[in-house]
Amino acid sequence: MTERGPGPVLTDDAARALGSAWTDDRSWGLLTRLTELPHRMGGSPGERRAAELVREAFADAGLADVRIDEFPVQYWERGETEFAVVGDQPTRGSDTEGTGSIDRSFEAIALPYSPPGDIEGPLVDVGYGTPDEIEAAGSVVQGGIAVASTTTPPDQRFVHRMEKFGHAVAAGAAAFVFANHVPGQLPPTGALRFDAEAAVPGVGVSAETHDWLSEYADRGARARIRVDATTRRGSSQNVHGVLGGVPGENADEEVLVLAHYDAHDVGEGALDNGCGIATVVGAARALAAIEDELACPVRIAGVGCEEIGLLGAEALADDLDPDAIRAVVNVDGAGRFRNLRALTHGSETMAEVTERVADEVGQPIGREPEPHPFSDHWPFLRAGVPALQLHSEPPEGSERGRGWGHTTADTRDKVDPRNLREHAMLTALLVRELTRADVPRVDEADLRDRLRDQDYEPGMRAADVWPAAWES
Repeated sequence: MTERGPGPVLTDDAARALGSAWTDDRSWGLLTRLTELPHRMGGSPGERRAAELVREAFADAGLADVRIDEFPVQYWERGETEFAVVGDQPTRGSDTEGTGSIDRSFEAIALPYSPPGDIEGPLVDVGYGTPDEIEAAGSVVQGGIAVASTTTPPDQRFVHRMEKFGHAVAAGAAAFVFANHVPGQLPPTGALRFDAEAAVPGVGVSAETHDWLSEYADRGARARIRVDATTRRGSSQNVHGVLGGVPGENADEEVLVLAHYDAHDVGEGALDNGCGIATVVGAARALAAIEDELACPVRIAGVGCEEIGLLGAEALADDLDPDAIRAVVNVDGAGRFRNLRALTHGSETMAEVTERVADEVGQPIGREPEPHPFSDHWPFLRAGVPALQLHSEPPEGSERGRGWGHTTADTRDKVDPRNLREHAMLTALLVRELTRADVPRVDEADLRDRLRDQDYEPGMRAADVWPAAWES
């Protein structure tokens, strides 16, 4: 297929397609069906049923050659979790200082890939769980139950949950507690490892529980964690189809658009990432209506097991030739809030395309230039494929963090259908422009240096995701 240069963003056909998209509720319908499932945990029967729903939605949108591909995973399944502060400890705030006993239970949820276990040890509050704080805690972490906040100081780089856990384990912690920093947002979940059972148990607790744990840790209290969970061999699935021709016959390259459809088992997964896959389906419908304006094929994919290690994206990257992918558009976070945000991962051309579309249609699209490795674009970006991640901006004044995501409060009532429609339309226009654009490949050394400049290397090493090829 002959590559075309940039043309008007809003052709007559595109304007008609967007007009239809404005009243199309099928994305909302898909979101509804996904959130009605018991859960969509990676490798579960619910995730398998979700893949079928995505396949039906892709076929209905007009994609060709829609199929489901299976891949192996380590399937983690939760049982019961118990968490309590126990034993004798100093008392405070009374006329008589002394020693009292406590046996107080708190709500907690196991973190995916936590091993089963029954652990008792001293509570150790390591603050935000940054490497410096864990190092400063010193030997008291050894054999202790390390408690770390879900957030990071605003003047410091983001420290991922897996990095906090990795540093705590390296310091000798016997268990890990991940404490939400936002009041009223419930205990958070999130994987401790990628596709493998972790070294020690880990649980999530609320901000309100964290307040008590900080005090009890100051008093020298002990805690007990009991986790019932299993990790066994299983499988997950990717769903994908094509618009705009057959890759390999009419062109050497395709644009890949993907979103993960799995979610944690503690909630409905509406925001993370039901909104993303629903946005992709809406965009696919709009692109199908302007298929003759695509300058190369577009592959649309719903990937599984993002929440437990980007496993679906890794499997898809193994199945596809990275050299035959012009660009990857990862829709993770779009549709949640009002204003779309584009993470361009170091590509100036991606930023230019985003700015052009935003200017011509008069819609705000925020931009973030720096790369990160924390979503499904990563296996492709790592292989040199230019990446665009579409997210959305939370309301002004929101605290740093994922909000309702990864908690039982991630439910459909938080979603505004207008955001799904608008972000689907903008996604479609961005994808169409990327089929026409000449986007330079990602330079491996530049990507590595950018991640190092943001101080991601220690965390990626702690989580065991720093590319082996970069060791030298």
